[in-house]
Amino acid sequence: MTGDHRAGTPRGRVPRGVGAVAMVVALTAACGSPSERAGEGTDEEGLTPLRVGATPTPHAEILEFVEENLAADAGLRLEIVEYTDYNQPNAALAEGELDANYYQTVPFLEEYLAGNDDVDLSYVSDVHLEAFGIYSEDVSDLADLPEGAEIGVPNDASNMGRALHLLASADVITLAEDAEGVPTIDDIEDGPLDVTVTPVEAAQLPRSLQDLDAAVVNGNYALDADLPNTANTLAWESTENNPYANGLVVRSEDVGAEDIVRLDELLHGPEVHDFMEERWQGIVLPVRGDRVVEPGTSDSPE
Repeated sequence: MTGDHRAGTPRGRVPRGVGAVAMVVALTAACGSPSERAGEGTDEEGLTPLRVGATPTPHAEILEFVEENLAADAGLRLEIVEYTDYNQPNAALAEGELDANYYQTVPFLEEYLAGNDDVDLSYVSDVHLEAFGIYSEDVSDLADLPEGAEIGVPNDASNMGRALHLLASADVITLAEDAEGVPTIDDIEDGPLDVTVTPVEAAQLPRSLQDLDAAVVNGNYALDADLPNTANTLAWESTENNPYANGLVVRSEDVGAEDIVRLDELLHGPEVHDFMEERWQGIVLPVRGDRVVEPGTSDSPE
């Protein structure tokens, strides 16, 4: 994965870079771009709030750090809207209820845009990578995974494909040679362990782990459930050439808006990078220029 900070890419050509009751932190209905709303609903310092949707961990925590420590000096005020799954933030952004969202990868956004032809959103830049992990409550080593094991994976297309690639790289399954793009369950061929792969809603995977031999879990949901400390981590996703960094997304008309540019700059600053590394100990990996810090390397806190 590289930190590609290109902006302004039209819908359908998104550069590289995931919810359903919204917990609103000071949300008001809005229309128009951040620049068009300048002067409307300003606070006592004359700042127009920038409404950003995010999943709680780590995205909302990162935004809270920015709001509490960096935003004022940069002339920003953030209002953070938390979503507990992946279904609503893009719709809320497209409808003008948000000015930006921060929770998803480029493949996830591409999948959403492919099914919503009337929506025009753009990915601004990579901010961090949450490495997928294979977790188990009963198995402590990947080599001990039993034959016929049942393994849970996220049920949405982009994250399922990502999980299947991780299982294949760990020699748990074999994918068909002609599998193209994002693999699905149908692309699994007979593997060495003859495992059963079970799709589960991504947010439910940590709770389902007790009924499974193992599960491939998104980084944010693994952190929410404290899986790195309460379950066994059998394998990590590689960050090399990884297309699944998470980043800031806006309506295409707002890519160059002053507040968006300022927020993007803050998310890539050293203070935020240090916060990620100290807070999540190598599970949330900041994008630094053209590289992501590998988990467990000397660049990641032990």
